[in-house]
Amino acid sequence: MSSFKDYIDLNNLPRHIAVIMDGNGRWAKKKGAMRIFGHRNAVQAVRDSIEGCGELGVKFLTLYAFSTENWSRPKEEIEGLMELLVNTLKQEIKSLMENNVKLITIGDTSHLPADCQQNLAWAIDKTRHNTGLTVILALSYSGRWEIVQAVKQIAEEIKNGKTKPSEVTEKMIEHHLQTSGIPDPELLIRTSGEMRVSNFLLWQIAYTELYITPTLWPDFRKENLYEAIWSYQKRERRFGKTSEQLNTVS
Repeated sequence: MSSFKDYIDLNNLPRHIAVIMDGNGRWAKKKGAMRIFGHRNAVQAVRDSIEGCGELGVKFLTLYAFSTENWSRPKEEIEGLMELLVNTLKQEIKSLMENNVKLITIGDTSHLPADCQQNLAWAIDKTRHNTGLTVILALSYSGRWEIVQAVKQIAEEIKNGKTKPSEVTEKMIEHHLQTSGIPDPELLIRTSGEMRVSNFLLWQIAYTELYITPTLWPDFRKENLYEAIWSYQKRERRFGKTSEQLNTVS
């Protein structure tokens, strides 16, 4: 049986893939279980996505793990998610090291429980010298929050005379974002069929290709990842230009 992987052009891979991991609660509800059951069964989807990206040669994978808006969810669900995060980090660190995966985070992680912060710091430090795929966990993150933080930093620099308003550019704003030094994602995958970006990487996805799949996140596997990349490679990325301009040989 053929796989979408067979049709992927390894010379045209997205350097950076971002994923909105959606549908855990609905998956659990279909099973007649509590929402945390869906989150626990989503670990394999994370593992498959990391392994699939690493095997293909994708350089960056950003996973929307917990948004600032998620803090309004029921206390029991949040506590279960934080416990799951700690346990998953401990269980997966060996695999991350074996596969040369580097782990970093974006978001206001100071709001996370102390044990989560400690285990995150431990995992980040443990993998800091790895040179393969970089996995970026978006935790207590939102795009608007990130932009506000960048604006505040630039405003402070202007106030202190370090820069002038006329010197503020897109490059300067990008430098002050959490993702500074990381290329914008070329492909954004959202599971569960929802047609929105949910306050995720709002600055960075200005020209990102969107791929929406009805698959619920706990059911997402490597083959789903391959299909998303295959779909991405069939598209023409124009960045405001016309097809004729792109196809003109200079």
